[in-house]
Amino acid sequence: MKVGLLDADVYGPNVPIMMKLDKMPEVNEDKKMVPIESYGVKCMSMGLLVAKDASLVWRGPMVSSALEQMTRGVDWGNLDVLVVDMPPGTGDAHITVSQRLQLSGALIVSTPQDVALMDARRGINMFSKVEVPILGIVENMSCFKCPNCAERWFIFGEGGSRKTAAEMGVDFAGEIPLEVGIRQGSDDGVPIVISAPDSDVSKAYVDMAQKVVDRLEELSKEEQSRPQFNL
Repeated sequence: MKVGLLDADVYGPNVPIMMKLDKMPEVNEDKKMVPIESYGVKCMSMGLLVAKDASLVWRGPMVSSALEQMTRGVDWGNLDVLVVDMPPGTGDAHITVSQRLQLSGALIVSTPQDVALMDARRGINMFSKVEVPILGIVENMSCFKCPNCAERWFIFGEGGSRKTAAEMGVDFAGEIPLEVGIRQGSDDGVPIVISAPDSDVSKAYVDMAQKVVDRLEELSKEEQSRPQFNL
């Protein structure tokens, strides 16, 4: 599967660190930027275009312009899936991406605590208003498993995302525990599915990815089966 990753978090672009990207994208003869490939994924991020520690003090229109450049101004080639990593909340980036790209669906990520789930509900409602299907909810940092005794500690609460998914009538895509290997891999630029592919957390990531792909295929079939009217 051919996959692209667009880092739409303009104010906090961390994809270059997490995917170990250390060079600026080239510009081809069509005057479009060529995404940087890492681990077989084509990546584009504002973090590739500015100094490492630069702070972007931009208003909404400038954010929208930057996202326009990273979508329309990038030669993505033929992709099966373009993953857009959104910033937290519901703001200019979400509106711009929803307007510029024909999104196939949105995957909501939240920790299980109530204050985070409030934002998740707002995200679901926002995407529903712009007619973007919700692919599911992922519970991040669901629990901490003691490496010595294997006891599970639900630091941010237990089962909040699963409960919210049921309440809002969307799929629960899975849960990711609070694990040192994930943090270490993110800091080192080596995803845990690469460094420890047989670990439980890697299997959880693969399982969620497969659920998302399956749901996207279902939505595509539903779209194709709808009657077409030419007026």
